Amino acid sequence: MTQNNINQPAHLVEMVNYEKDSVVSRTIVEKNTGIVTLFAFTEGQGLSEHTVPFDALVYLFDGEAEFTVSGKSFRVKSGDLFLIPAHHPHTVKTLKNFKMMLTMIRS
Repeated sequence: MTQNNINQPAHLVEMVNYEKDSVVSRTIVEKNTGIVTLFAFTEGQGLSEHTVPFDALVYLFDGEAEFTVSGKSFRVKSGDLFLIPAHHPHTVKTLKNFKMMLTMIRS
């Protein structure tokens, strides 16, 4: 179990940085019951279809992306929040560089 050193207020958008042609991730909390990870996707990057055994709460805090969940597409922009249910196949496609916080709920 890890917990990144966030014992004081932090500015979310500055906690993960864009890197050319990359997907950057930073785990900020990891417990038996869940994990919180920040991601930065540059234009042209994404994630191919996959499933996870836990509900995933996604919050975009910069940019714009397209998420496809169980065949249904959603255009998501900064400030949007949504839930990807456990065991539902999903993909991520960058529309503009974007940053998100992913909270996996393991219990």
